[in-house]
Amino acid sequence: MSKIIILPSSNQTNKECDGYIIGIKGLSVNLPIYFELDEAISFIKQVKDNHQEIFVSLNKNMHNNDLPFLEELLVKLNDLKINGILYYDLSIFNISRRLKIENELVWAQEHLTTNYLTCNFWYDRGVNYVYLASEITTDEILEISDNTKMKLMVPIFGYLPMFVSKRNLVKNYLETFELEDNSKINYITKKDQEYPIIDNELGTTVYSSHILNGIQEVLKMKDIDYLVLNSLKIKDSDFNEVIKMFKNVNENNVLEYDNKINTMFKTNHGFLYKETIYKVKNNE
Repeated sequence: MSKIIILPSSNQTNKECDGYIIGIKGLSVNLPIYFELDEAISFIKQVKDNHQEIFVSLNKNMHNNDLPFLEELLVKLNDLKINGILYYDLSIFNISRRLKIENELVWAQEHLTTNYLTCNFWYDRGVNYVYLASEITTDEILEISDNTKMKLMVPIFGYLPMFVSKRNLVKNYLETFELEDNSKINYITKKDQEYPIIDNELGTTVYSSHILNGIQEVLKMKDIDYLVLNSLKIKDSDFNEVIKMFKNVNENNVLEYDNKINTMFKTNHGFLYKETIYKVKNNE
């Protein structure tokens, strides 16, 4: 069966999961929590003591002024011998090779990780993991699995990032109209659907209105290496219950667990059964 790894929302470990993906403040985006370097080191050591896996997501577009800290961090993570580093910016691949970093790399360019040909391109260059895009279908995920030697990470539960801007859209709006709002999460409403918006020092991210619930697909993806659960905007007690269900799902209880999750949250299947089709307007 697949390993269940989580995007945690605190520095508390969870014995039910198989591993974690965490972010570093200033070098990561679209995660429930960002660790300071010393906090990350402490958390990593605790996870390793629990014999669980730990990946660090450095999925921000890097700038020149990020590079000194990035290089320092890569060296320290190498000393800690974590399971892998998720990268978006190709600087991480190049720096890792120059510094002879031994930690595995995870190709995680969000909306670009959609096909096995590019997976194989990176595999031939020594990258052994890929974090697949959330916009591809179950059949496409299985097709990639059948045609690459890379280890796959597949988002299977939680809110999904839909839109990212480096501009502070909410903050700029509030300042323009001289409004005050100290909310950590705002919402935009369209056709009776609410979409969470997080605006911070790295920009603005709009998330899906529904939580992706792919527990029925776990049985179809039993050969996928890692299934990823996102804790963003979910109570700890509810998320812990979800982890247990994903860890213990089988043919006898899958419908029960699916109904329970759908009762707990506002859910859908995301793009797992919805192909992305590009149409030219008016056949132009």
